[in-house]
Amino acid sequence: MITRRLLLALAALPVLTSTGLAADLPPKITIATEGAYAPWNFTNPDGTLGGYEIELAKLLCEKMKVQCNVIPQEWNGIIPGLNVGKYDAIIASMGVTEERKKVVAFSKPYARAPNGFLTTSSNDMKSLPDAGVSFDLAQSPEKAEAALTVLNEKIKGKVVGVQTGSTAATFAHKYLAGADIREYPTFDQLTLELNAGRIDLAVANVTVFKAAIDGSNGTLVLAGPSFSGGILGLGTTNVALRPKDEALRNAFDDAVTAVNKDGSNAALTKKWFGIDISIHE
Repeated sequence: MITRRLLLALAALPVLTSTGLAADLPPKITIATEGAYAPWNFTNPDGTLGGYEIELAKLLCEKMKVQCNVIPQEWNGIIPGLNVGKYDAIIASMGVTEERKKVVAFSKPYARAPNGFLTTSSNDMKSLPDAGVSFDLAQSPEKAEAALTVLNEKIKGKVVGVQTGSTAATFAHKYLAGADIREYPTFDQLTLELNAGRIDLAVANVTVFKAAIDGSNGTLVLAGPSFSGGILGLGTTNVALRPKDEALRNAFDDAVTAVNKDGSNAALTKKWFGIDISIHE
């Protein structure tokens, strides 16, 4: 027989949802994305948001059993906006770096994405060495540095475009010292500058290249190697949250694990990138 004392003890336990997430999460959360980084996230002509991360956010919120509102936020102010409480989380192709870890907390990764080079089919940069090879600045520093030495010989004096505030910008300023590094507010502007011949190379997350290449009628092409690790972070993308919001971070961790395990995230990445870049634990 269940005693009154046992019933009271059971009633005091935290209630869990069917996915094991704490039911004391807020019923509605606001998520910021950039809205200008296709196919990860972008703004449609009618002003609505679209892309991989918009659909992923919906899946994650369904797993957490909370209502979500996804809003656009300029990249350069996206972390400060989180920390002053404008929104509760960031899902915007953000990688983990030591600098970012000082001001935000990160969920488990939901996708992998190194940085690489984009150029035009008429630019001699299309023949950069080590095409298709991926180097890890942390795991294989000697190989990465050797590749960068050769790369710098080829791009010395060339104009390289990066997005302001991105890990690609940090990478370019540190490792591509012989080039003329120029910063732009969005990736879309980088492609415009490439097509106009004002820059020779763009450095960015390789997963944004597919949509740009597909829409360029053969004008834009991949070039050279890709890099991850070190100042580029882990080569993964993660949800960013305020460090104090531990319950919400745990909920996102469980939701990310769930969508990776059930294959729904793999299906989304194949839809938007043509390849499976989801996390397989």
